[in-house]
Amino acid sequence: MNQDDMIRDAFKNKSWNELKTENSWQIFKVMAEFVNGFEKLGRLGPSVAVFGSARTLPDNPYYIVAEEIGYRLTQLGYGVITGGGPGIMEAANKGAQRGKGRSIGINIDLPHEQNHNPYIDNDKLINFDYFFVRKTMFMRYSQGFIVLPGGFGTFDELFEALTLIQTGKIGRFPIVMVSKEYWGGLMKWIKEVMHAKEHNVAIADFDLFHLVDTAEEAVKVIDDFYEQFLLSPNF
Repeated sequence: MNQDDMIRDAFKNKSWNELKTENSWQIFKVMAEFVNGFEKLGRLGPSVAVFGSARTLPDNPYYIVAEEIGYRLTQLGYGVITGGGPGIMEAANKGAQRGKGRSIGINIDLPHEQNHNPYIDNDKLINFDYFFVRKTMFMRYSQGFIVLPGGFGTFDELFEALTLIQTGKIGRFPIVMVSKEYWGGLMKWIKEVMHAKEHNVAIADFDLFHLVDTAEEAVKVIDDFYEQFLLSPNF
């Protein structure tokens, strides 16, 4: 269904039988994705999600940083969860595989856009049709979030994690944003407009994330966080 058809369909009057049949099948599909995700990811052990653009090429410095992050996480015993696609996701999975750790891909089926990368463990690739189910899996099974430069999808994942932690719906897991140059403008706007001018966020909300520049700094934030609780990723 193309964009025009989607818009027309939203305004189409449907009979009760049409609604019942369509909604029932959709509910079953959503349930199946949740069950499959819970079954496969529930046995992972402590893992860190790495978010970032699918458009980042292998010669981009951020790709190199993401690969190093994936590698360093596995050396500390963490699994690496990505969206399963190319770019930053591929780099993080590649690093995890190089480190001989758990390399997980939570892929989304997008027509003509995203195929899974080749660095995901064969038994740890899951494909989803629904963004909201996929995002639930990230939030439920990640014990930390490292966010590299990306587009709308990366922003969606970042702010989902921030919102759930801010509202106490998930634990106060560490969120690390990589590249002060990339994220600096956004942070300035949040501080000067959202906080100082409009008072839409509290000063305490700035403690929810860390801004760093290197793979070493990013992974250290994760490791330092769990050290204060005397926890190891091997528990």
